[in-house]
Amino acid sequence: MITSGLMSSATDQWATPQSLFDELNAEFNFTLDACASAWNYKVDKYFDEAMDSLKQDWTGTVWMNPPYGRTIKQWMAKAYESAGGGATVVCLVPARTDTAWWWDYAMNGEVRFIRGRIKFVSPTGEGDAAPFPSAIVIFRGRK
Repeated sequence: MITSGLMSSATDQWATPQSLFDELNAEFNFTLDACASAWNYKVDKYFDEAMDSLKQDWTGTVWMNPPYGRTIKQWMAKAYESAGGGATVVCLVPARTDTAWWWDYAMNGEVRFIRGRIKFVSPTGEGDAAPFPSAIVIFRGRK
């Protein structure tokens, strides 16, 4: 079992690098951070774990850096469904093109692969390059 870095099961709380968020925010002007906590939110309006974001309505232009564990399929389903209700949802996800959730959801959005490996930030402020490639998946609002 791997017990350090981004492969750790000790936490799935990793913050988006600020420079990557700033670049996307300049393009999309986010109104909601759907997967945040008090230490890593990127938008003033955010849902944290206690609010159970998967049960909330996502509206406007949504930033989503979901937990990368087994629940990622639920997060991608919520993002896709929210776009069906008119929201635009921009997702930072691992580029796991061999998974069912990728084919069921990501392939229905606009996919932008990220060159190199992202250096996520932990709650302690430390960061390590992810051991996997990442992508931005955009579900544009549709009604």
